[in-house]
Amino acid sequence: MKMNDTSKKYARKWGAGMIAAGMLIGGGVLPAGITQAAPAAAQAKAASSPVVLKVNGKIAAQKGLFQDGKVWIPVTFMRDALGMPLSYDKAEKTYTIGTGTTQTKLTVTEYYTTIKVNNYFIGEYEVKNMDNRFYVSFDLLSDYLGYKGDWSAATGRLNVMKRTQNAVTIKTESYVKDHKDAPIKLDYPQVSGLASSEAEKAINDTIKQTIQKYAAYAEDQISLKSEDDRPYEFEGGYVVTYNQDGVLSLITNQYGYTGGAHGSTIRNAFTFSLKDGKRLLLGDLFKANPNYKKQLNAKVSTEIKANGGYLGGFTGLNTEKYFYLKEGKAVLFFQQYEYTAYATGFPEVIFSFKELLPDGSSPFAALK
Repeated sequence: MKMNDTSKKYARKWGAGMIAAGMLIGGGVLPAGITQAAPAAAQAKAASSPVVLKVNGKIAAQKGLFQDGKVWIPVTFMRDALGMPLSYDKAEKTYTIGTGTTQTKLTVTEYYTTIKVNNYFIGEYEVKNMDNRFYVSFDLLSDYLGYKGDWSAATGRLNVMKRTQNAVTIKTESYVKDHKDAPIKLDYPQVSGLASSEAEKAINDTIKQTIQKYAAYAEDQISLKSEDDRPYEFEGGYVVTYNQDGVLSLITNQYGYTGGAHGSTIRNAFTFSLKDGKRLLLGDLFKANPNYKKQLNAKVSTEIKANGGYLGGFTGLNTEKYFYLKEGKAVLFFQQYEYTAYATGFPEVIFSFKELLPDGSSPFAALK
């Protein structure tokens, strides 16, 4: 199975000698319990407690587990209780869950696991094998798949519900060129169904122009490629992180390999007002706090220097567009090599809305 540098970096390793090839996944479409995942010796050993899972208040047949401070849900819960189609590709060792722009692929081999949502690698979450079933953190569903949860630690119950999202349709478009030894496939979102056709066009043009710019770069690199060079590769994906309150926030990655020890990835993020199509900056959301930039710079400076790999050079934010939204949070990020070593990836610093708007006001109030 092909893996680019982004996926290799984010791949989760099963322990050495965990399982022999061919035993981890043994069949085609999964049986109800995914019981063929791995032998008992490979099961997670950490202490865990059962979690009663509910959907819209109704108790589901499957149970979750509480472990490592998180609620983990079985993949079959996503299929049986949430109605997400589930299939398995034996050749790719990949489980596909769901459809559309939240389609999730779990690749599980004897050496590593990866999670992709809509062809975008999700590095911060993992797949766990517990009790001979595969589990994912509920955070994956909450952050990227359009669900929310009401968790009670006291009773050990999690009620799962669909988020109320903006009335917007998001579809995937692709720039595809099948050059010999240098394929290009860049997936990107386009929106429809907005009240304003001008806003719709503004959003779509902003995203498409970014992808076209990278595609032109890729085509230029290919034109310089010699026959003796190793095969090149260019690919991209995206993930929606917030789609509420009249605001749409998403991330795109464009990865390219043109020889050498590894490729490189460019990350962009877009946060739009669906009312007028404006691309929002941090100042548009937090300008009610006259000290927001000072607070951002102070926290970023502390965290980026403390987490390892710091190369120096940070004196303050030089742009306010490299961020995306999650529920109640703004996540700032930096490019590879911008201030940290390549192995650090894309450093992120998270701010809650309450940190930047301590009076409890909404960052979206001025947009309505």
